[in-house]
Amino acid sequence: MRGPRRTAGREHGHSLPVTERKQVLLRLDPAVYDALARWASDELRSANAQIEFLLRRALAEQGRLPGNAAPIPRRGRPRKPPEPTPDATEA
Repeated sequence: MRGPRRTAGREHGHSLPVTERKQVLLRLDPAVYDALARWASDELRSANAQIEFLLRRALAEQGRLPGNAAPIPRRGRPRKPPEPTPDATEA
C-alpha cells in the first residue's frame, strides 16, 4: 500500500516549488477521443492540454472559472532571447 503523494521540492534538489495537479480518470468514446486528439495536434497541444484548455474556456464563458486558478503552465523549450541589433552609429 502506498503512502500519501508528495510533491517534489527542495528535498529532491528542485529549487522551484512544484504545484500539485489533480489527476482524474476520464472515459471517452474512442471516436470522440480521436477527434479531440486530431484537434489538439492541429493546435500543437497534447490531448490532455486540449481538454484542460476547453474546460477552462467553458468555465470562463459561464463565469465559473475561479479567480485563483493558476494559468496553464507553458510546456516545451523556453524561447531564445532576441539577438542584439547592431548600432547604426558604429559604422
